[in-house]
Amino acid sequence: MQLTLVRHGEAAAPVNGNDTKRPLTERGHAQAAQTAEYLIQHLKPEVFVVSPLLRAQETLAHLQQHFNDVPVVICNTIKPDDDAKVAVEWLSQLPYESVVVVCHMNVVAHIASILTEGPFHPFQLAEARIYDQAVVAAGLSTQLKSFIPSI
Repeated sequence: MQLTLVRHGEAAAPVNGNDTKRPLTERGHAQAAQTAEYLIQHLKPEVFVVSPLLRAQETLAHLQQHFNDVPVVICNTIKPDDDAKVAVEWLSQLPYESVVVVCHMNVVAHIASILTEGPFHPFQLAEARIYDQAVVAAGLSTQLKSFIPSI
């Protein structure tokens, strides 16, 4: 099974204090586009899992341009302050062999550290990491590749 974790691109400041509606900046769109160009060479996703927050949705839109027939599942357990253990449990229930998750720091880095049982390594903006594992569970993943946009 292949699991790809992607952090959203650079986002604008909160709109009227509302973190859920922060759009990507121009740079964030460029980062997301660069990450999408990389991922189309390495993935054949069966499903996209995305946070309900706007910046993650806009990051995913760049991938969807290349994989427009892939279904999207909105997940409420991968927002910035969510518990990564709950997110890993939720992801472990998905019946797919190739899953791409687009979400946020800190949850994305905590998910990665749980999957590999390695140290916490923050994700850069629009960074993607590709993992291989038999099932989604603590300590069973091996990171295969990673990509950080140069923008």
